[in-house]
Amino acid sequence: MRWPSFPRSPRDTPLTLAVGGAGALLFWWLNAPVYMLLGPVIAVSIVSLAGLRTGVDARLRDACFIVLGLAVGAGFNHDAVNAMVRWPLAFVFMTGVIWGIMVVCRGMLARFFGFDARSALLAAAPGHLSFVMAVASEGGSDVARISITQSVRLLALTIVVPFAALLMGVDMTGQITPAGAGVGPLAIVALVAAAVLVGLLFKRLSIPAPLLMGAMVVSAIAHLTRLETGVLPQWLTIFAYLVLGSLIGSRFSGMTLARLKSGLGAGLAITGVAVGLAGLGAVPVAWALGMPLGHVLVAFAPGGLETMIALGAVLAVVPGFVAACHIMRLVVLSVLLPAMLARVARREKRPAE
Repeated sequence: MRWPSFPRSPRDTPLTLAVGGAGALLFWWLNAPVYMLLGPVIAVSIVSLAGLRTGVDARLRDACFIVLGLAVGAGFNHDAVNAMVRWPLAFVFMTGVIWGIMVVCRGMLARFFGFDARSALLAAAPGHLSFVMAVASEGGSDVARISITQSVRLLALTIVVPFAALLMGVDMTGQITPAGAGVGPLAIVALVAAAVLVGLLFKRLSIPAPLLMGAMVVSAIAHLTRLETGVLPQWLTIFAYLVLGSLIGSRFSGMTLARLKSGLGAGLAITGVAVGLAGLGAVPVAWALGMPLGHVLVAFAPGGLETMIALGAVLAVVPGFVAACHIMRLVVLSVLLPAMLARVARREKRPAE
């Protein structure tokens, strides 16, 4: 996911977090699912669209990803390792879901929302936003409208997926971190240092969300080898969720309501298609793997990588399953999107030849 740039004022971050914290408290009072994430997402989105400049310091953003990665990796155990041999089935179905989303959404955006063929395909891509926007910028596509449509998709999926999982009977009242004794201060420092080193290595290897994934790997190895058996303090993890939610909401900073309207309908439409097809694809996978349908839906939902991994932790999905599926989604898109763009280009050249 492409996150907002470094805020222009030192007041942006504390103000954004204050709004996010108020949203989290309100959603906690309303007994809403995943209140520590959804509350900040909605509260910061509203004030951003109302004209308040919002943003999160890049250093705090990176620290948030490290904390979330360590928290998710702490739940990794030998049962998760044993389950990995069955995951390729999920990847096969996910590939079909991604292709279906792109084909249906591309046609819908072109026919009902006035997108040209190339812009429709880019706006329909279920993820890999940095790559999508780079291609759109270079190819003369409607960059602003594509960006708004994609932002609406990410926001809508962040809101919809927890409620969809709740309707599927998933218990949303559990702990956001695995049960266990707390990690000592020295151990936290060591885990963070190792996570940063691995994250920097992953960044050089162009692995998506390198700090998050690096922290997950470090934490998982530490817990599998029993070098560390504790979990992060819950208050720290909750704060990381609050930062993530505020970060998602700040995507709409500086966006006017008029600009939002230009892509709102399209964004909501592709979100509906994405959730529907992801749900259909999740049914056979859930049955074959013996996993709850809501868990597989989170793994298949084409939301932001960091957000979906965080939601997976709240839902107590097998650690690594959601991450593996979303990494595979980006890999599939890296191959499928250029191929489909090339086909669009060939079609556009035919009338002129």
